[in-house]
Amino acid sequence: MALEQLSDVVQRCQSLSEDGYSAEDHNTFTLAGRTCIEEGNSAQVLSIVLDEKNQDLVRCMGWNLLPPLVKVLLKKEDRSLPQCLAIFNHLLETCRPKELLIGLLDQLEHDDPDDVAERLHLLLKPLQRVLLSLGSRKASSLGMTLSSVLDQVAKLPIPQTKEQEEDDVFSLGRSCADLIDFVKPFVHEAEQTLLSGETAGGPNGDTEDELQTELLKFCMKSLSHPLLEVQLRDADTLPLSPLRTFATEILNILGAIGQSLSGLMFQPVMKRKQVLGFLEEEVRYPKNSMASLAYLVFVHHLAADTFPSVFSSVFCLRCNMEHVSLLLSRTEDYKVQKGLELYERSLVRVDDGSLPAALLEIKTFLTVPQNLVKVMTMCPRHDLRTKGLKVFQISIDKFDTEAKYQFFQFMLRTSNHSGVEGYIIKNIKTQIDFALQPGNGNTWFEGVHLLPLLRKVFSLPNGPETDLLQNLDRVMEALNLLRYLVIRDKVTENQTGIWTELYKVEDTFMKPLRVGLNMSRAHYEMELNNTKESKKDKSKESVLTVSVGDEKLPNMTSESQIQALYSALHTFDMIESVLVRIEELIQVKDDL
Repeated sequence: MALEQLSDVVQRCQSLSEDGYSAEDHNTFTLAGRTCIEEGNSAQVLSIVLDEKNQDLVRCMGWNLLPPLVKVLLKKEDRSLPQCLAIFNHLLETCRPKELLIGLLDQLEHDDPDDVAERLHLLLKPLQRVLLSLGSRKASSLGMTLSSVLDQVAKLPIPQTKEQEEDDVFSLGRSCADLIDFVKPFVHEAEQTLLSGETAGGPNGDTEDELQTELLKFCMKSLSHPLLEVQLRDADTLPLSPLRTFATEILNILGAIGQSLSGLMFQPVMKRKQVLGFLEEEVRYPKNSMASLAYLVFVHHLAADTFPSVFSSVFCLRCNMEHVSLLLSRTEDYKVQKGLELYERSLVRVDDGSLPAALLEIKTFLTVPQNLVKVMTMCPRHDLRTKGLKVFQISIDKFDTEAKYQFFQFMLRTSNHSGVEGYIIKNIKTQIDFALQPGNGNTWFEGVHLLPLLRKVFSLPNGPETDLLQNLDRVMEALNLLRYLVIRDKVTENQTGIWTELYKVEDTFMKPLRVGLNMSRAHYEMELNNTKESKKDKSKESVLTVSVGDEKLPNMTSESQIQALYSALHTFDMIESVLVRIEELIQVKDDL
């Protein structure tokens, strides 16, 4: 039936010109032709398609036969595969390019994630062929195609292990390789246009060829996905890595179309000529893509041979801080990890003690540590929290003395986390100890400059009502620093100024701490007695809730709560023992 309908409409249209075909002719040809292919009558359809008398009809309507043809070509084992392949190739030669492009893209954009890679592998070469036939009018069509292709690539899972990438279990590697093969002739054309001097592209150019612009968009989108999401492995770990090859090719394409890698990398610091367009910088150079680019260049050293080595390590750090800040502010683990790696690689190239305090006037030199604090204290992954702390210390080590001083002040003022504040106080102690060594004296960690910093250290956030358990790290480190100072700094020398400041320390820190300890111990002893009484009362449930301050301890057995309360009381004893020792040391020195 379908074959008869197809033969009838073809015979009827042979005597008509293209503008004489009716809507009914189009519908009949499409429906009957597709049905014939689906029913296995591809040989008859091939005969009709190849008939010289039907070429006008094929040119006008043939592209409508693509859906069943692609379906057969994807299956591969169908008996009519040779005939369908012949029909498919003839359509590519005969049909109008714009209609073919629409038809091919429609076949590419399917929702089934299981055959994404196979569709890409099948259709990219035909799409390339169609686009090349468009001549100089292909730029916008290429942009549309690349956008659709990358949307399909985004549906492929990202390999999480070396073995998954090596075996290409999700076919992402093959798809990326197919994509590079697809784009190569267009890159070559754009490169030739650039070399001929017909356009002035690149970060410092005034205009760009449309083809270069579409390829730039493609590179930027590829840098964001999949390249920002994949974990690249070096050649020692995985000698043949399709994803590393894809990343290298993307950077090569950027260079081929006139985009200087150094110009892109240092965009946050170096002023560039404006390229006309609405929100041009944000659209053309998305921040996620630029951060991904920085990661590839500075962490994996891709395209290193094209990157100038004249830029100082401090300048590179300045430029990368914006990318680091962006990555560390995200919640996705892979972005946080790459932010930490990029920051570490940027820092290790800088000499210890070389970063001046003036850099702290740059916003990112303050936002990055704040983001690091969030990573160290809130990130679910232990390895990233540990890495964050390591990088945090490296960043401190790179500051000069004045910068360290200002940085410590800033962190004590803004971190609002006892553990972080305790870590900063421990660093302050290290700097003071270094300054007190013979020949190491400086104006920031001894004498009058040190006192404002010490006043921030020797204080309780809420006076006597400070939650000592919640602020344990800060309180203990402050006590350890105070004990160190009264032992290390002689009253007669008073290098740190602690002895002239001691009466203030006693009023703002030691006395309120003593009151807070007494209040806390009394409260916890009362809770302990109540819990013990509850345990004796057999009529009460075995699972209890105990309030400590404004906080409720999680539901636990009475025995567990008793252990927790004993632990808290032991902590108060530990704090008091250090406080008592400091009071004794002060008394001894006062008596001298």
